Amino acid sequence: MQRPASRPPLRFSTQTLLLQLAVVLLVVLLSAAVHAWLTYDRVGSDAENQALTLARTVASDPEVRADVLAISAQPGTPPASELLAGPLQAAAEAARTRTGALFVVITDETGIRLAHPDPQRLGEKVSTDPSEALAGQEVTTRNTGTLGPSAGAKVPVYAPGTTTVVGEVSVGYSMETVGQSVARDIGPVALTAGGALLAGVLGSFLLRRRLQRLTLGLEPEEISTLVHDQVAVLQGVDDGVIGVSADGRVSVFNAAAQRLLGLPDLSGTPWEEAPVPGQLKALTRPGVAGPAAGAGGAGAGGAGQDALELVAGGRVLVVNARKALHRREDLGWVIMLRDRTELQQLTRQLDAVGTMSTALRAQRHEFANQLHTLAGFLGIGQHQEARDYLARLAATGPLKFPVDQAELLQDPYLQAFVGAKGVEADERGVALRIGPETLVRGHVTEAQDVTTVLGNLIDNAVNAAVAGSSTDRWVELEVLDEPGDDGGTLHVVVADSGDGLAEGTDPEGVFAEGYTTASGALSRNSRAGGGQGFGLALARQLARRRGGDVKVLERGTRGGPGAVFMATLPHTTAGNPAAKIPGEAGKDGNG
Repeated sequence: MQRPASRPPLRFSTQTLLLQLAVVLLVVLLSAAVHAWLTYDRVGSDAENQALTLARTVASDPEVRADVLAISAQPGTPPASELLAGPLQAAAEAARTRTGALFVVITDETGIRLAHPDPQRLGEKVSTDPSEALAGQEVTTRNTGTLGPSAGAKVPVYAPGTTTVVGEVSVGYSMETVGQSVARDIGPVALTAGGALLAGVLGSFLLRRRLQRLTLGLEPEEISTLVHDQVAVLQGVDDGVIGVSADGRVSVFNAAAQRLLGLPDLSGTPWEEAPVPGQLKALTRPGVAGPAAGAGGAGAGGAGQDALELVAGGRVLVVNARKALHRREDLGWVIMLRDRTELQQLTRQLDAVGTMSTALRAQRHEFANQLHTLAGFLGIGQHQEARDYLARLAATGPLKFPVDQAELLQDPYLQAFVGAKGVEADERGVALRIGPETLVRGHVTEAQDVTTVLGNLIDNAVNAAVAGSSTDRWVELEVLDEPGDDGGTLHVVVADSGDGLAEGTDPEGVFAEGYTTASGALSRNSRAGGGQGFGLALARQLARRRGGDVKVLERGTRGGPGAVFMATLPHTTAGNPAAKIPGEAGKDGNG
């Protein structure tokens, strides 16, 4: 037997609407009921007071008092026919007719009716307890008698000129009349309640639409799942994510973005006031970012614009921004930050290794030619010529890197790295030489930072030399180390034959992202492919992060010599053996 399919649960917005309608209806009904009850009680109280006033008036009539005393003095109760024609019945009926009361009843001191709207009830005992009134007390009552439910009052009748109770007057107004009065008054209350209910229904529908708009039509369970997924994704990825809402506030600033930019969580901060690089803010301005990226698959995809590179916190970051849309609703911007620092450093190291490999291949080729020459001499029996050739080889040494005075660098790492840079410079027609003041007695311990700073300064100088107007193109490097208790400090000075800084250029401006010595100007174009224009900025950021700095010592002049840069890198060397005589270094031919 196939089980019937279960009905899908109501949507949250529908449940909220129904709950609000139920609450509004309950409040309106309770309010109307309380108002009706208060009105009913007020009208009943008015009827009691009116009955009390009428009863006092009848009981205080001298003729009524005298007639009641006369009847009470008789040994028995007159017959009903006599009471019906008597003055008490006439007075009671006149008062009842005049005021519209339900009944006006007069009794003797024992509670026997002497006047009653129903003649058949004359001479009988009243149906309600008259003891309180016959005891001299005035009371108001709500009870049901022979004429139906009523709101009334009982007042004692005193003998003329005395305080002796000889009877009582009971007056009542029909509660049905009271109900009719309440029904007349309840009409406006019902209209007000209906209006309140209608307003509540309308407000509930408006609130439902707002909830749907605010939650993008998602159910609470879906929102909860999205929140958990968002936290897991945003805090778990290595890429920085910044979300800017449509109202211009930072809505997301994940841990990776805080780490990459060196900032605290900026969630809730106005985007234009956030302490982030200006390039990030420029990406979110009209006409800058690329195509929109849909939220939840609802928007247009697209690759967006070319990535922008900037230096922040000593890191090279690749940044792009996308517009976030859900259907036609603008949700703001999503900015992605990726760290390219390690990639750039590895690229430089790989370039250095490639250059050194090329140099080694050239050495191998040279050695092979020399061995072939020796083999030829030996093959034809020219042993003396072979000995002379070997002597010449011993005197000249093996193939060297094209770096003048490379023997002044005693650290193996610096020898290899600067040698590789010398090969690159030589290929571009620039001579790389070591200054005479160079003296490194320790060994490099922070190769990665030294590679980045030294490589950027040399590349910057080579570019300036190539772009300069001088035909004698050269780059001079001086490196000195200063010992320290917690690691030595490396001082690097790089000069070139270029044209120096352009006239009017701020020396600090060369350390801005996008400055290139090839043109001597700032360029804000995207350089994601080559990574140009960030060398000096990155070098200074890394140096300052270590407690050092990179600065311009001399601006240079047109026609050479060019600008001179100096870098200070604390805690990058270790060991401080006795300095060797520079002239003796490299005599083994390992320049």
